[in-house]
Amino acid sequence: MKILLTAINAKYIHSNLAVYSLRAYAKECRDCIEVAEYTINHQSDDILQGIYKKNPDVLCFSCYIWNYRYVCEIAEEFHKLRPDVPIWVGGPEVSYEVDDLFAQNPAFFGVILGEGEAAFAELALYYCKRNALDLADILGIAYRSGDLGAAAIVRTPVREPLDFSTVPFCYEEMRDFENRIVYYESSRGCPFSCSYCLSSIDKNLRFRDLALVKKELLFFIEHHVPQVKFVDRTFNCSHTHAMEIWRFIKENDRGITNFHFEIAADLLTEEELTLLASLRPGLVQLEIGVQSTNPKTIQEIHRTMRLSQVAFAVRRIWQAGNIHQHLDLIAGLPYEGYESFQKSFRDIYALKPDQLQLGFLKVLKGSYLYERRHEYGLLYHGRPSYEAMRTAWLSYDEMLAIKLVEKMLEIYYNSGQFEITMTLCDVAYSDAFAFFLTLGQFCEKQGYLGQNHSRIRRCEILLEFITNEQSMPIDLVQESLLYDLYYRENMKSRPYWAKNPAEFSQVTQAFCKKGKLSHIEPFSYHFSGKRDIEITQLPQKLTEAVYVLFEYGKRDAISHQAKATEFSSQEVKAKWENVPMKF
Repeated sequence: MKILLTAINAKYIHSNLAVYSLRAYAKECRDCIEVAEYTINHQSDDILQGIYKKNPDVLCFSCYIWNYRYVCEIAEEFHKLRPDVPIWVGGPEVSYEVDDLFAQNPAFFGVILGEGEAAFAELALYYCKRNALDLADILGIAYRSGDLGAAAIVRTPVREPLDFSTVPFCYEEMRDFENRIVYYESSRGCPFSCSYCLSSIDKNLRFRDLALVKKELLFFIEHHVPQVKFVDRTFNCSHTHAMEIWRFIKENDRGITNFHFEIAADLLTEEELTLLASLRPGLVQLEIGVQSTNPKTIQEIHRTMRLSQVAFAVRRIWQAGNIHQHLDLIAGLPYEGYESFQKSFRDIYALKPDQLQLGFLKVLKGSYLYERRHEYGLLYHGRPSYEAMRTAWLSYDEMLAIKLVEKMLEIYYNSGQFEITMTLCDVAYSDAFAFFLTLGQFCEKQGYLGQNHSRIRRCEILLEFITNEQSMPIDLVQESLLYDLYYRENMKSRPYWAKNPAEFSQVTQAFCKKGKLSHIEPFSYHFSGKRDIEITQLPQKLTEAVYVLFEYGKRDAISHQAKATEFSSQEVKAKWENVPMKF
């Protein structure tokens, strides 16, 4: 007997916590259970062939909005090949509107509803040890019943939530997760009621025993796992729980593992902020879901958030300079029109997060917002990812404009590859939303969208846009872009406006003793990054050039930019003339 737990992830670097947790909990049938992971970048036919060759007796899929279309297609084709193999599905994408699910997917035999470990363990017993129990005795599932007619669906009673501490640790064998993000949960459920989110349905907030959590986190630290991403919906909803874990990872830090937490910034206490400020740079990164700064929108989506406290906490963390902050906005929420969204964008952009994720509302089955979709005038894609196209407050044209902003934001801000030039644009353009929108419209008009441009080509496009706008001196922008290029990597090729390296070869020979690990470049301006003092006016051209040494073996733990040290022309001359000086 072989039960195949199949995951189709968004990227190779991702792992699927669900399938490993299911296998770990079904310990009595562990020998019968195999895990197979693919990505949405695989051809569906390749996945089908891979599953077929594994010859499962029972096939199970973990379903999410990003993989559901693949699952449906592959299940349909596999069922043609092996109609004798029951196909089970589970996950947030299939736990609601079960009758429609079965009607639309004749290949599906059954579905595990909601939390899956206990139901899957009993399901595994049913198939591996036929006399152990009947399907009808397994709580929290729905399945087709031939006894009741071809179209009959049996739905068993809801299962009580698990004692979360009874779920076994599923990462004992780390070879399966080399070079991948490890996902971990120390709590399940959410105390909040955000109307767009399925987590709000599970009000039974449960915490894993802290002794277990510490033991498991130490395992990750000792195995030098690069990143552990907590999937707790609001990690810091319990002050005691959050403080215990943050203290523990601080005390046991070995300088390698990074921990990612999704938090509510307005819940951060002074004690928590102080502790966070004391952590090694890069030990922790935080994701903060703001979603909107419109008070009426916040109220309508049932969020309990103090925006002034969010801004205060984000600024405090930013000032400490040791934690990467990722802030989220959602376009398409109730009462958020075009003007209102622009304000939300400007408000959050002004906080200078390391990343500002501009997302679009997903109308998820089972959510409160889904139930009121007609009242909100929601027009959305009928297939995953169910993204909103129009609302009662936001037209499709306006949504498309926001998508242009999102594209430019990803390329020129969130990538971190244009940090210096973006600080100049913040001075030259007082309205951040208008800047990214105008840049996007320019790229659209020129036919630059939808192409995979090199970094230098992206620099050329931005330079072309600013030249067209006449918003800044061209030589200033050329130099800032050149700085950005070398700030991130020792470029193999140079943009057309850069000086010939032969002009300063003596300087390179004097300063760059480590070959590719360093580069030196002359500049006619002083430049500041976003973590330096805030600039309020464009820099003036210097009377004498300065040189910046970029050291790639000494990168910033947060931005991953090279260490950049500026030298005056006199210091450079003294260096190549071998005059002893302290730098």
